[in-house]
Amino acid sequence: MAVTFDLFGTLVDADRPDDPAAAVARELRERGVAVPDDWAAAYREPHVDAPEGAEVPLPAHVAAALADRGVDAPGNAARRAVVAAFDPDVERRPGADEAVAAAAERGPVGVCSNCAVPELVGRTLVRADLRGRFDAVVSSVGCGWRKPDARIFETVADRLGVAPDDLVHVGDDERTDGGVRAVGGRFVDVAETPLPALPTALSDGDEGTDTDASPTGGEP
Repeated sequence: MAVTFDLFGTLVDADRPDDPAAAVARELRERGVAVPDDWAAAYREPHVDAPEGAEVPLPAHVAAALADRGVDAPGNAARRAVVAAFDPDVERRPGADEAVAAAAERGPVGVCSNCAVPELVGRTLVRADLRGRFDAVVSSVGCGWRKPDARIFETVADRLGVAPDDLVHVGDDERTDGGVRAVGGRFVDVAETPLPALPTALSDGDEGTDTDASPTGGEP
């Protein structure tokens, strides 16, 4: 058995911009990029034709949105603006340390996180003092697939050296984290089994899941 954890909303709480488009626009201007007047609308529109289940890195989306409005973002300005705009204060959630330690007693442990911002998962783990605690860290921006797509769970299982149906995935969102069921794994909802209760649940062999349930749709 291997245990994987969702990151945001499960292991950590992280503040995010109330208005992501405005936050990105501010950082673009700081880097000398002429932000179009209708940037809020451009930011909301799809600009990258991606396969179903694929993650579109946010810098690619931003660069494409600018290009659609005839604006050139030189060099890696779009990436640097996005990384700066999503630079959160992070707080480890109660019970996270003990939950990760308990999971490690059962087998390999990983992070499996939806995140379209490069560098953010790694930076968050450092700020939450969780760096080095995991045998594999897989983000959607890194592997190219977004929960609930089966391929992100298959990726983290492969990196942990287990079969996908040996995964127990702990998360806070049935729509996305529950996708582990599609590969035969089990989902632990922290709303039903909070992190402080996870060590006992794992010791008792009760992962708090409904293995007959079907996966639901993906998150925005």
